[in-house]
Amino acid sequence: MPATTGTRRAGRRPVTSRDEIEHIALELFSARGFDSTTVDDVAQAAGIGRRTFFRYYASKNDVPWGAFDEMLDRMRARFAALPPDVSVMAGIRETVLDFNDIPVEEQPWHRQRLRLILETPALQAHSALRYAEWRRVVADYAGARLGQEPTALLPRTLGHLCLGAALAAYEQWLAAEDAELRDLLDEVLAALETGFAQIRVG
Repeated sequence: MPATTGTRRAGRRPVTSRDEIEHIALELFSARGFDSTTVDDVAQAAGIGRRTFFRYYASKNDVPWGAFDEMLDRMRARFAALPPDVSVMAGIRETVLDFNDIPVEEQPWHRQRLRLILETPALQAHSALRYAEWRRVVADYAGARLGQEPTALLPRTLGHLCLGAALAAYEQWLAAEDAELRDLLDEVLAALETGFAQIRVG
């Protein structure tokens, strides 16, 4: 991963994509700390103005989440396209795996992203709002399949369970450099799908 200098290199063109801005910001957050890095620092390092930064993000807190809103839209579309004979948990498992399908070249950045989200105290309140949006997408699907409101007990519970499973997989992935995120997610979601019936002690 390239080392950060914290400032735009001489002659470097201003970045023009959200991915580029995010990579620069993640480098700065890792080098300086999230709290110590300002929007102006990110904009200067990227060679853009504050106005351009805020065209992509409502706040600095949104940067680690990347294209989260677009990903939620994709998640909803994936749920909507599932055949009706797929079980509720199988549908959730398939869709959550798709949501977390990260290209190999993006995975080092994704590790930085998740580490920030999970380990930065200043981001926890903002993260709680994002988690609630994610849970609602799952609960909407589960509710529609069960013939219940998304706010009913079972759809709501499935949203919380699946988020908890995903967060556990993320934490495990960050702790084990040689682990594959998809494998961890698949393992824990499969356990939820079978009610842990296939897990044996010893």
